[in-house]
Amino acid sequence: MTDTIALSKSERAYVLIKTKITDGTYGPGYRLVLGTIAKELDVSVVPVREAIRRLEAEGLVTFTTNVGAQVVATDAREYQFTMETLSLVEGMATAMAAPNVKPTDIALARKINAEMRECLEHFEPTRFTELNHEFHAVIFEHCANLHILDLVHRGWNRLSTIRESSFIYVPGRAKESVDEHERLLDLIESKADPVEIELAARNHRLSTLHQFLASKK
Repeated sequence: MTDTIALSKSERAYVLIKTKITDGTYGPGYRLVLGTIAKELDVSVVPVREAIRRLEAEGLVTFTTNVGAQVVATDAREYQFTMETLSLVEGMATAMAAPNVKPTDIALARKINAEMRECLEHFEPTRFTELNHEFHAVIFEHCANLHILDLVHRGWNRLSTIRESSFIYVPGRAKESVDEHERLLDLIESKADPVEIELAARNHRLSTLHQFLASKK
C-alpha cells in the first residue's frame, strides 16, 4: 500500500481520488466535490484541485462549467474507442519494448499467464483482468518511448473506470487470451520481426473488443 504520509498534499489527494475511482467507490458520473474531499484529507481545496487537473489529463475525470468535476462516464461506445486506440499504441509499445525484454521478464510473464490459466477453472473475471494488466505491463513497461508509454497508461486508466470486466460478457474469450499471450511471448523470445509482434499485440486486444461488441448485439 502506498505510504501517503510521506506524499505531498496534492499527491495524497491524487492517490485518494484515483483509488476510489478504480475500486468503484466513485462510479462513472460521480460528482467530485472539492470541499468534501479536502475536508476528508484535512487540506485546503488547492491540492485537491491540482489532483483533479492531473486526473483530468489522464482521462479519468471531466470538468464542465457550472457542473464541476465528475468521474468519466463510460459506455460501450467509449469502451470501443478506448480499446481501438489502445490496440494501436500498446501494439507499438510492445514491439518497441521487445528488444529490451529480458529472460527474467519472460519468466515472470509466463508465471502470471499460468495464474491466469488457473483462474479459468473457477473463473473470476475481476482477478483475471488484474492479472491481464500485470502480464502486459511486464512487457510494455520496457518501451523506451515515454510518449507512447504515457498513451498506453492513459488507455489502461480509462479502462479501469469500467467497473465490470469485459470477460464477464465473453468468458470464452479468456482461454483464447491466455493462449495468445503464450504466442506473443514466443514471438518476443524468438526475436521475431517487430511488425509481427506489433500486429500480434494489436489483434490480441481487438479480438477481445470484437467479441465484446458481438455479445452486446
